[in-house]
Amino acid sequence: MTQITLPSLIDCHVHFREPGLTHKADMASESVAAVAGGVVTVCEMPNTIPPVVTVEALADKVRRADRIQTCDIRFFMGATEKKHLLALRDVWRGASPTLKDIKRRCCGLKVFFDHSTGNQGADFETIAEAFRMCGELGIPLVAHCEDAEMNANAQASVLRSGRSRSSATEDIALHSQMRPPESEVAAIKRAIGLAREYSTQFHVAHLSTAGGLQLVREAKKEGLSVTCEVAPHHLFLTVDDYQTLGALGKMNPPLRSKEDQAALWEGIADGTVDCIATDHAPHTLEEKQCEDPLRAPSGVPGVETMLPLLLTVAAGGWPNPRGEKVANCKLQIANIIRLCFENPNRIFGLGKQKDELQIQIDVDKEWTIEAENLHSKCKWTPYEGWRVRGSVVD
Repeated sequence: MTQITLPSLIDCHVHFREPGLTHKADMASESVAAVAGGVVTVCEMPNTIPPVVTVEALADKVRRADRIQTCDIRFFMGATEKKHLLALRDVWRGASPTLKDIKRRCCGLKVFFDHSTGNQGADFETIAEAFRMCGELGIPLVAHCEDAEMNANAQASVLRSGRSRSSATEDIALHSQMRPPESEVAAIKRAIGLAREYSTQFHVAHLSTAGGLQLVREAKKEGLSVTCEVAPHHLFLTVDDYQTLGALGKMNPPLRSKEDQAALWEGIADGTVDCIATDHAPHTLEEKQCEDPLRAPSGVPGVETMLPLLLTVAAGGWPNPRGEKVANCKLQIANIIRLCFENPNRIFGLGKQKDELQIQIDVDKEWTIEAENLHSKCKWTPYEGWRVRGSVVD
């Protein structure tokens, strides 16, 4: 057995579903899953019930997270209206011990250019004000970048394309057509323009397209404070996997082409990609396997499987048994540390030290991903049956 030591990893994009959606997941169950996958710090998103758009809702999440001793859970606030931005400003400028404590647990603002799970999409006036205020106060701003109008037009076009409604809903691959690559590119371009105008520290969530990556690459060359993350499901899955996964492969932004997948790996190699984050978003199997797959909720679990997938590539392998290895797919242990610890720690000011809490990894262990052995409450995975290498040593 060959063991290596890694800093405890950071997943800067998760949905632990508490409060309001605990039939899917909760902080306790998903923290166990995270730690089993070597992830000891997570940044949790605001689209729960109620959404985290008020000081009270953020304080409630902090109280709930205080029960969890094994995983450090930080939180993004959200905003769909300008009044929500005032709540964030109160947190950031607050002088009371309570506000200072919840600010310490708040890693920034999350805005949605279009609706996703939780319908947190904001109008452009609110988004622009968010960029302005975050630039003024030095608050990291994360955006889900899909253009709402382009998505609506694409969906209408697909449904007018000659298919009956019943036949259209049988083809889950239409989901990728309804949220096309051009939508992400347009939203990222607009967001970078706002970041430039207001000197905002801007982070692109779950970037999935070659075009979007190129915009980030150019923004970095310009010297803008623009960073991005990619998700394991966009690194290891493509539209070809819909045939096997069905609605279990449905997420926002959706699965993309092999060309987009290859571009993301190139972005890792040249340093354009700053973080790998899972967008861990569990739903129940019953919800995913509904009669109309296009109405199934978007999102897949992934916090427990990220590290073994990456370690498999670092060992020279490719975990997806259904697809060929991406030609420019290369990864070293140092890259995993950079993408899953150093960069998210720096970008979101998490204050973690490399030797604060370390994890031991058996890099020789080969095993098969099986949902029944994973710890997320949802008990399914899009990577069922995949052979991977590397495991956290208890």
